[in-house]
Amino acid sequence: MRSQRWMWITWPSFLVAGLLEVLVFAFVDPLDLHWFGRDLDLTRQAIYSLAFFAFWGLAMLSSGLSLFLGLPSTEVNR
Repeated sequence: MRSQRWMWITWPSFLVAGLLEVLVFAFVDPLDLHWFGRDLDLTRQAIYSLAFFAFWGLAMLSSGLSLFLGLPSTEVNR
């Protein structure tokens, strides 16, 4: 059951991260991004990869929280 819940979190968040990646970088050039006023000294591919994993992590957090909030109280307090 635990592995099934893990897939309920990771798979949808993977799809959302891919969609966010496409939407964000359709309008933003990764080489135009700045961090605290400084240029990022990374290649486009590195910025794409880091952004994807950031999007994926945030989406996993959201999916996990939704799954947790949907649990019955008897299972949470166990």
